Amino acid sequence: MMKKLYEKSELSFALFWIVVYCIAQSTAFPLSQMIGIESAANAAFSVILTVILFCWVKKNGLMERYGLCRTSLPAARFLWYLPLVLLVSENLWNGVAINFPLAGTLCYMTNMLCVGFLEEILFRGFLFKAIIAKDGAKKAIIISSVTFGLGHLLNLLNGRGMELVTNLCQVTGAIAIGFLLVTIFYRGGSLWPCILTHSGIDVVSTFGSEAGLTDTGRIILNLIRSAIVIAYTLILMRTLPEGEEGGHQQSE
Repeated sequence: MMKKLYEKSELSFALFWIVVYCIAQSTAFPLSQMIGIESAANAAFSVILTVILFCWVKKNGLMERYGLCRTSLPAARFLWYLPLVLLVSENLWNGVAINFPLAGTLCYMTNMLCVGFLEEILFRGFLFKAIIAKDGAKKAIIISSVTFGLGHLLNLLNGRGMELVTNLCQVTGAIAIGFLLVTIFYRGGSLWPCILTHSGIDVVSTFGSEAGLTDTGRIILNLIRSAIVIAYTLILMRTLPEGEEGGHQQSE
């Protein structure tokens, strides 16, 4: 079934799995609350979907197409990824806290680790590659990044109780980071730096402190993060080779 949908339309395949992911994550949250363990159902779903999609990509010989391979560009061309390391630490900028009991902490971290892979393969992998084949790089970069950011609006509706300012900072930050990560994939040919960064940011959020953080503070932190992201993106756009997966030539 998956292969037939993919062969019929890569874009439909991408949108199908994005919808499945969003619905399942939103549905799993209240289930986790019923279980009484933070992110328990989310973690189970994420692990299952990660295994399914990774195995499907590998089985169908699409590892290089979706960037599950190494880039041929040296780390120096990416400034040794140091700005990404800084971004991974962002959720600790307001301090460190133990937010959940042990079981909840482990489930939350497991979910976040898988979310990094799933959202990258869905938005920067499936969706980006489908659009670039149809409409070119510029449109693919914009749509995959904006769609990824706007998807975080679901946090206003899925019962998590997220406040509007917090969610808007999350959405705008995700759009900015989306542009950076898709640039890394498009210019470097590997999705792994994007996956590791995304998973790192989300896993570290397990221990982020919200104590004393006002709306103004959130906006300031978001502006600092955005400045780092924009600067790094512009540097990579100016220094990395042009063209689809510039650092990894592949056959379609």
